[in-house]
Amino acid sequence: MGTKTERQKLNRIKAVLAETGHTGKWLAEQLGKDPVTVSKWCTNTSQPDLYTLNNIAKLLNTENRELICNWSSL
Repeated sequence: MGTKTERQKLNRIKAVLAETGHTGKWLAEQLGKDPVTVSKWCTNTSQPDLYTLNNIAKLLNTENRELICNWSSL
């Protein structure tokens, strides 16, 4: 088991943003969210709710499952 300081990677938002050529700032503007909130999602400090995750997938033209880490690889 990891220490409290280790963050479990639950989402791939940062990776998918990079793959699609978008920035966290762009995503924040599209969603009407604070850029700090999106930054926390990208660093896995916090997670978006499922409704927001669905909106992120639509904006990035991908599927929800592409934004979630593969549990079998953890």
